[in-house]
Amino acid sequence: MITEQHGGNIFANPVQYDFSANLNPLGLPESVRQAVFDHSDLWEHYPDPYCTDLRKAISKSEHYPAEKIICGNGADDLLYRIVQAFRPEKALICAPTFGEYQKALTENQCSVTEYLLDEKNNFLLTNKFLNVLTPGTDMLILCHPNNPTGRCIPAELLGRIAEICNDNKILLLCDECFLDFVPDSISIRNFMHENIIILKAFTKIYAMPGLRLGYALTGSLEHAGKIQQTGQFWSVSAPAQTAGISALKEKNYIRDTLKLIPQEREFLQNSLSELKIKYYPSNANFILFRAESNLKAKLLSEKILIRECSNYTGLDDTYYRIAVRNHQENQVLISALRRCLHG
Repeated sequence: MITEQHGGNIFANPVQYDFSANLNPLGLPESVRQAVFDHSDLWEHYPDPYCTDLRKAISKSEHYPAEKIICGNGADDLLYRIVQAFRPEKALICAPTFGEYQKALTENQCSVTEYLLDEKNNFLLTNKFLNVLTPGTDMLILCHPNNPTGRCIPAELLGRIAEICNDNKILLLCDECFLDFVPDSISIRNFMHENIIILKAFTKIYAMPGLRLGYALTGSLEHAGKIQQTGQFWSVSAPAQTAGISALKEKNYIRDTLKLIPQEREFLQNSLSELKIKYYPSNANFILFRAESNLKAKLLSEKILIRECSNYTGLDDTYYRIAVRNHQENQVLISALRRCLHG
């Protein structure tokens, strides 16, 4: 069986329940879907290359200056543009983490050091990390909460990292694409300085991966300008810009999401524990666990897709990641796990 580099490939598998992609289980808001269709007249024109109205809407939502916001064709697009814009020679990332970080860096001839997170400590980043955050590093990429472990970085440690990066002129790129799922979360925004760039996306929280829309909050106008000048000119389509503006109006949708995710994550974690499955406590809308190496194939036979994690540094084919879905879907998954593992 081919190991997918990312979740969500429902086209290669006969899938009824997709737990491999960490998307909002509430689905795309209907108001966003309708807004895209209502503005179809824009599709026959080139989109605004500077995403002026979208950046204004993000600025209002984030309480952040529009001139320091850059939009892109998903968070991945911005990741590659940021690396291309700053051309770091030496970078530091944690592992296991999202594989596109290393790919973007190495494609730009950057030397990458991986800091291995400790499985015995449930993959939580600790103060030991500060020992490797030394002068000579050009860029640090953090994922907060981390993918696939679901762990947030403790607030005090996050502040210390930001401080050290500022003192040593290390560009700190913090991926907070999943932080919107964490109530009362501490963003690196609390420690913002000119050497920080925050990566965010509409993809996960609004369940709109097919529209491809992400944005970056930059610490300086200079950094915003450098990123804007990289990559393709029309990086965000007209439908995506419309969708983003509409999505930011969805306050009840976010409220319902923040109520659903913690209770369903707890249900899944308790159920995994009852099945004697080793899982790693998560702060996010997904859970990492360990089981027998052929579990993905067994679940596929029941038209359930999960994320096998052997392509993550430090993990093997006994590690799996599942998204937190709605209660009915989560019950289906647990019942299938019980059959697959215990007959």
